[in-house]
Amino acid sequence: MGSIKKKRRKKMSKHKYDKRMKAQRHKNK
Repeated sequence: MGSIKKKRRKKMSKHKYDKRMKAQRHKNK
């Protein structure tokens, strides 16, 4: 899963990536 997230990071902008990571962390917890 980590490698997939790194590949998507290149296509997504940093701001969108940060928001997605925060949302995913809340969903995982």
